[in-house]
Order: sequence, then C-alpha cells, then structure tokens
Amino acid sequence: MHNVTLIKGDGIGPSIMDQAVKIIDASGAKIHWEEADAGMAAFNKFGTPIPDATLESIDRNRVAFKGPLTTAVSEGFRSINVELRKKYDLYANVRPAKSWAGVQTRYSDIDIVIVRENTEGLYAGLEHYLTSKRDIAESLAVVTRQGSERIIDYAFKYARDNNRKKVTVCHKANILKYTQGLFLETAKEVATRYPDIEFDSKIIDATCMHMVMNPQQFDVVVTTNMFGDILSDLTAGLVGGLGLIPGANIGADAALFEAVHGSAPDIADKNIANPTAVIMAGVMMLDHLHEHEAANKVKTALEKVIAEGKYVTPDLNPNAGVGTDVMGQAIIDAMA
Repeated sequence: MHNVTLIKGDGIGPSIMDQAVKIIDASGAKIHWEEADAGMAAFNKFGTPIPDATLESIDRNRVAFKGPLTTAVSEGFRSINVELRKKYDLYANVRPAKSWAGVQTRYSDIDIVIVRENTEGLYAGLEHYLTSKRDIAESLAVVTRQGSERIIDYAFKYARDNNRKKVTVCHKANILKYTQGLFLETAKEVATRYPDIEFDSKIIDATCMHMVMNPQQFDVVVTTNMFGDILSDLTAGLVGGLGLIPGANIGADAALFEAVHGSAPDIADKNIANPTAVIMAGVMMLDHLHEHEAANKVKTALEKVIAEGKYVTPDLNPNAGVGTDVMGQAIIDAMA
C-alpha cells in the first residue's frame, strides 16, 4: 500500500481532486490517501497556508498529490508551490504536452515534454531595491553547475527510460554568457554520456518561433526555471490549454504531482471544471509509484472519454457540457 499525502486545494481543487481520487481508486492502485490542508482554505482554518501537520504528512509519505492552491497574500513567501519545491528540493519539473483525439487544435501530432529546472535561475527570488526611493530594482539569476548537471542528466535519463529520441537544451547563452553559458556548457558535457540520445541546443527566442512553426521537431526539452515556465505554457497552448496539462515535481527522495492550472475561483462549486490535468498528474504519480497497470488503465479510459466527446466538460465540448462529476464517472465506466 502506497501512502500519499492528498491536498485538495482551493477553488475548483476539491471538485476535480475528488474525481481524480475516485478514478485512481477504481483503477485498482493500492493507495492510502492521507488528507492534508494547504492554501487559502488552510489559512482561513489554521492561520497559515502550510500547516505543520501537512509538512509532517509529506515528510512521512514523500509523495503528495495536490490540487491548485491560492497563495495567501499576507504570507512571507510568494508561492506555496515554490515553498514546497524548495523545502523538498524538488528540482525537476516535468510537464508533458500531447495532442488529444477529440480536442481541436492547430496541430494533431504534438508530443513534447518540458523538463524545467525548479530551484534556481531568476525564480530563486534573490531581488531587492537599489535605492531608498524604490525606483531601481535588481533580480539575481543563480545557475550552478551542480543544479544544471542534475536537471540535464534527469532529462536524458527521462528520454532513455521513456523511449524518447532527442533532448534539446534551450538557453540564452549568446547574451547571458556566464549563467546561461554555464547551463549550455554543462549540457554539452552531460550529452556525451548518452550517445544513444540525439542532442541539440537552441536559443530560447528561436525555440519559441520554431515551436509554433514546427513543433514536431521537439521531443524532450530541458531548460532553466523561467524559460521552462514560459515554454510549458506555450506547449499547453499547442494541445488545447492548461486544463489538459499535468505536472510532476521530482526530487531525490520526494515527489509532488499536480495540475499546473490555477484554482479558478470564478467557477468553483459550479461543477464545470475540467479534471483532465489533475487526472493525468495522477497517472504520472502512479507511474512514479510503479503502478504501471493502473496508470495505463486510467490514461486509456480518459483518452477514450475525451475522444468520444460525449461526457466531457463544457470547455472540451460546449454541446455536451456535462458536469465534472459526470465526466469522472464516465472515465470510471470506461475502465470497466
């Protein structure tokens, strides 16, 4: 039995997480859910967005399944997600974007995985004002050889383990010769350890252009923190939006799985939120736990329901427009 910390989150979080849990349970996966609080719901209840009990649960289980969270404005850190990534050193953020049958987009054959460094870069949060008038601000981007090597090595291992053929490193080393130069230099060194995987590099702005014009040339893409944040949203747009994109945050001895979209308070409690992203995050979690048969059952059933387009939420098919709960039950039925 796998013990997993379950954080339902804010806004639409509880409704989509409830469906994801039901579906995972129906798959036959051996999971014991340990529910914990975080986000605005936790702040209103305990006076903190991350109660000690929640951290203690993650400390024990080392695996968490999380819905979208709203960060309390009054707290000292910018983001609960960032705080969790830092505490558990979840250095690899993995966001796959794949085309779905039944979802109409400009392209029909996208299959790109963004591997984003999750702890360094501009998102390290090292910023300050340079004047007492607060009219000049400075942010420091931190790139280390150790941090670069482990994320790039992760990307190559991911490619090898998942029968991927190519890793592209995205950078801005032509301008930022020290930080981005170090990242690119490290990538070239790591690539020599994986002669079976094709390696290339692209400047980030050119990457964005090529990804829009010819996305099929990309397979696994590895990059620094902020660039990865941007590219993962770009790839989401290629396949139908953030409602379809899961995310995994992986460290040496802990992992957190989540949908990458926000808490969408404007549609909370309306039973119309698309649960696909968090269900697919659950699939990634099942694979991480070596529950591969259950992961495949859930993924296959979800693909079937979306392709049919009959029992899906309004964002996927306005003419069908069933509720989150009906879509969840349809996925369970499709596993039977």
